[in-house]
Amino acid sequence: MNIEYNHGLGKDEARERLKALGDYLSNKHGIQVSWSSDERATFKGRYMVVSIDGELILGEEKVSFSGKDPGRLWRKKAQGYIEDKLKAYLDPKTPVDQLPRS
Repeated sequence: MNIEYNHGLGKDEARERLKALGDYLSNKHGIQVSWSSDERATFKGRYMVVSIDGELILGEEKVSFSGKDPGRLWRKKAQGYIEDKLKAYLDPKTPVDQLPRS
């Protein structure tokens, strides 16, 4: 499963927002988020019955997520969830300090 999302933010701000999203996923769903560099993070865990095992790469103008395909029955729901979270956390109208972390 591959998802790309154009963010239009500076790389530092996008990274800060994605780290807030990682905190949220860890605190809310127990998903392990590990940043191996300023541009690369891995996600591992479960959301509902879907196993999440993927990697996020932060680019200059877009974020790319690639991960294990959850299968035909859950693919659309998983893609929608990830896209919705990226849209919410990378929205410049919401101040970083107001993004949910738990």
